[in-house]
Amino acid sequence: MSSCPRVLLVPVSLLTVCVCALSSVSWGQASHSEQVQIKPPLSRTIDPPALDATAADLEGRADHLRAAKLYLDALDYYRAAIAKKPNSASLLNKIGITELMMQRYREAKKSFDRSIKADRKFADAYNNRGVVLYEEQKYGAAVKEYRRAIAIDGTSASFYSNMGAALFAKKEFEPAVLAYERAVQLDPDVFERTSRGGVQAQLPSPGDRARYDFTVAKLYAKMGYADRSLEYLKKALEAGYKDFNNVYKDAEFAELRKDKRFAELMAAKPPALPE
Repeated sequence: MSSCPRVLLVPVSLLTVCVCALSSVSWGQASHSEQVQIKPPLSRTIDPPALDATAADLEGRADHLRAAKLYLDALDYYRAAIAKKPNSASLLNKIGITELMMQRYREAKKSFDRSIKADRKFADAYNNRGVVLYEEQKYGAAVKEYRRAIAIDGTSASFYSNMGAALFAKKEFEPAVLAYERAVQLDPDVFERTSRGGVQAQLPSPGDRARYDFTVAKLYAKMGYADRSLEYLKKALEAGYKDFNNVYKDAEFAELRKDKRFAELMAAKPPALPE
């Protein structure tokens, strides 16, 4: 049985901006160094699903197509699979994920709703419905969906990380820290995964970004992950976190302060990035 990703990729934009830096132009031709070009619309590039293929084969093919970002083709195969296996919560969830990646939020939410209707105990669909609400900046509603997912399955680091992101976006920092702490307890690599392709706090200001980095550094320090803590401390320094001197008195950093790399980082003091 195919597994469902619990941490969704931030949806890939359907419109990409290409800045073409031209080194030279022919006589009489204007420079296009700041030319904006719209990427052609998505198109189907794969042969349609075979009528005699099994639901499992169709789903597997769709998974590969989605990983290759061939979303329309993936949808064709998922829908062919659901026709052979009606009311599959897992397939409906995957259809929703694909639609979410295409920024089709309304369609994605409907697919997750159908997945939940097919299986009220399918935690991933609640989490993913929360992601739709999060992308729509409906953070309070998103938190409710993450809590529903956690009530069903409290072992997913992704659910807690997503909830922490929504709480952080609401500036509810203390409960956000608790959610993030639980996520790290379940999976120390959870932030590495979300930073590559998952849901992180939507941070509108450099100050919020810096606070987020410092918060993550503190969590890693508390749990003894010195390398990761130092990495996020450096980010917080570069972002100009205004309360950075708390690193010298917060109990969570007590052991890290004994690390020679901590002293080296403080001595180097990377310059803060301009706001």
